[in-house]
Amino acid sequence: MHFIPQELDDYVVAHSQEEPKLLQDLTRETYQKILQPRMLSGHYQGRVLSMISKLIQPKTILEIGTYTGYSALCLCEGIQKEGELITIDINEELEWLQTKYFQQSDFKDQIIQKVGDATQIIPELDQTFDLVFIDADKPNYPLYFEQVIQKMNKGGIILSDNVLWSGKVIETLDPRDESTKALLHYNKLINEDTRVETVLLPIRDGLTISRVL
Repeated sequence: MHFIPQELDDYVVAHSQEEPKLLQDLTRETYQKILQPRMLSGHYQGRVLSMISKLIQPKTILEIGTYTGYSALCLCEGIQKEGELITIDINEELEWLQTKYFQQSDFKDQIIQKVGDATQIIPELDQTFDLVFIDADKPNYPLYFEQVIQKMNKGGIILSDNVLWSGKVIETLDPRDESTKALLHYNKLINEDTRVETVLLPIRDGLTISRVL
């Protein structure tokens, strides 16, 4: 779903920073070999993630939902030299492609890959985080938030992707649609939670920025 006319969207992309060659290659291989390539963050949103990370200059980043590794590489562009990014994905079949591109990047020694159920992995992490990116299964968004808010450094940022869900959040809810139902609850939750201040941006499929108070 396009929230602005396609021509205007094309203009926005054309007048935003180019993505690095490595990410272009990753995009191409994702579309060639992986199912549902639309799950990729993509050029424009990737530059937004990169810019946010560069502004924050995080030492510790947590990503929930790796997919093929595009967004992790974007987030790493702002990481401190001694920092680390932990990325979690439940799909072990994608680990080879993630690793392939992580190892070609300048951040290969700073990225820690974990495969499994994030709801089980997050509570076991000892780190606290400056930046978190939530981009996994939508029904668990509220739980992910409750798990990571306890591990955030003061002033840390939680980014949440796909919060507009192709516009379904303003359509009549299908009672069987668990993802939309969860996102409606999640969007209300993070807007009202007094531990964070939140702004929802209509970037691509919706990106929420929540700052920990």
